[in-house]
Amino acid sequence: MGQIKIVSVRDQERVGARRIYEVLRSQILARTYGADGLLPSSRALAGELGVSRSTVTVAFEQLSAEGFIEIRQGARPRVARAVVDSKNPSRVVARPPTRAMPLSKFGERLRSDPPRWDAPARDLVANFRYGDISPADFPVLAWRKAIVSAVTKRPERLAYDDPCGSLRLRTALQGYLWRSRSVQAEIDQIVIVNGSQQGLDLCARLLLDRDDRFVMEDPGYLMARHTFAATGAIAVPVSVDGDGLETERLAGIDARLAYVTPSHQYPLGGVLPIARRHQLLTWAKQRNSSVIEDDYDSEYRYDTKPVPPLHALEGGHNVIYLGTISKTLSPTLRVGYLVVPATLRPAFAAAKQIMDRHTPLAEQEALASMLESGAYDRYVRRARRRNAERRQALLDAIARRFGDRVRIEGAAAGLHLVVWFDDIPTSAEEALIRSARTQGLGIYPVSALYDRRRRGRHIRTAAVGLVMGYSALDLRQIDLGCKILAAVVGAFARSTGPAKSS
Repeated sequence: MGQIKIVSVRDQERVGARRIYEVLRSQILARTYGADGLLPSSRALAGELGVSRSTVTVAFEQLSAEGFIEIRQGARPRVARAVVDSKNPSRVVARPPTRAMPLSKFGERLRSDPPRWDAPARDLVANFRYGDISPADFPVLAWRKAIVSAVTKRPERLAYDDPCGSLRLRTALQGYLWRSRSVQAEIDQIVIVNGSQQGLDLCARLLLDRDDRFVMEDPGYLMARHTFAATGAIAVPVSVDGDGLETERLAGIDARLAYVTPSHQYPLGGVLPIARRHQLLTWAKQRNSSVIEDDYDSEYRYDTKPVPPLHALEGGHNVIYLGTISKTLSPTLRVGYLVVPATLRPAFAAAKQIMDRHTPLAEQEALASMLESGAYDRYVRRARRRNAERRQALLDAIARRFGDRVRIEGAAAGLHLVVWFDDIPTSAEEALIRSARTQGLGIYPVSALYDRRRRGRHIRTAAVGLVMGYSALDLRQIDLGCKILAAVVGAFARSTGPAKSS
C-alpha cells in the first residue's frame, strides 16, 4: 500500500481527467510504481485530489485503453507489466531540464569537488579494497548479548542525552585508552561521534575558516582532505617517507591545523619516530595550531612495538586524538570518539548537539558493556591474530608470485600494505586496473591519494603502486587474488617495459 504520489497535481485550477491521466502516465513510464505496482483506488485518489470519483475513473479508463494499467472489478488498478518491462526508449518520458537550486559556498565547494564513493563490487573473486573487514570476524554472540541488554533495559526516561555521549561509554573508554594506548584523559574530554568522519567534520567546523591553511600528509587520507577543504580552507601537502610525515618540511609553514596518522601513516604505513613527533608538537605549540591525530588502526601491530601517541606526549595540549571501532568491530556501526583539550570541550559539545543531538544510545551502551566485561579486548586480540594470518598470507603470496620485482611498504602494522611495481609505469595504471577487474580482481592505486597538484612530480609515482587491503579476505581469496594479479601484471610488464625512476 504505497502513499499517494501526485501531490503536484493539485493546484488552483480544477483538476480534470486529462491532467490526472498525464501525471499517472508519466509516473508509470518513469518507473515510479514499478512492475505490477498498485495505483491508488479511484475513491482514495478522488478524495486526495478533491475531485469526483467519476473524473478519476475516466482517467483510469483511458490508461487502461492504452495498455498502461489493468483494471479488475473490486481491486485497485495495477500497472501493466509489459509497460514497465519494455526496453523501448521511446516509452520513457523525458523530464524537462531544471536549473540547479542555489547552494551556499560550502555546498558549491562540495558540488565542484565531491568525495568519491564506489559501491563495493559483488562479483569479484578477490577484492583488495581497503577499509572493509570480514563479517566472519564480527563477534556476533557478544554483540547480540550486549545490544539486547541495552535495548531491553528500561531507561528512567526517554529523552535526549548528553551530546558528548553516554557517561558509561566515556568512562569505559577512559580506561581502555589508557591501557591500550597510554592516552590519559578526563571523562569530560571524550566526545562520542558517529565514526571518525563526524569527528573530522567537527574539527573542520570548529578549527578552520575560509582561506585558512591546513597541513595534509602527501599521500594521505582523501576524506580528511575533502572535509577540511569543504570549509574553504587550503590544503598544504607535506611529503611523507618511510617514517611518516617529513616534519622538517614544516619549517616556515603557517597553518591552523595539521592532520596526521603517526601510528601507521595512511597509506604508506610509516611509524612516526619520537624525534619527529616532538618536532611536530613543537611546530604546533609555536603557532598555537591544532594537531589532529587519527589513530585509525592502532590495534593492529605485528612487527613493530607500540609508539606512544602524540596525545601522550607533552600532555596533548595541542592534540585532538581521534579513534574509531570501524577497523575492529564494524564500519557499519558508526561509533568513534574524540579526545579534545579541556578548553575546547564546550565548543565540541555545542557543535555535536547542533549537528545531531547525540550518537545513538543503544550502540553506545552495547559497546560500553563489551568494554566493561573485557569482551571487546578479547575480540581485538582475536581479530589481531586473524589479520596477522591474512597479512602473512598476502606477504607470502606476493613473494611467491613476484619475488624481488616489487617493493612493499607499510606491512608492519594496520590492515593494508602498499606494493610498488617498478616495471609498470603509471601511464599503464588505469588499463591495469580495468584489466584486473575483467578477471574478477579489485585493485586500487596509491596515486589517487596524492595531492593532485603534486601527483605527477613525485618520484614514487613513476611506478604503479597499489594499496592492498586484506582484512575482508580469507586465505584462499588472498592466494587466488595474487595469482590473478601476477597474470595481469605479467602481461603489462612485458608490453610496457620497465618504469623510469627519475
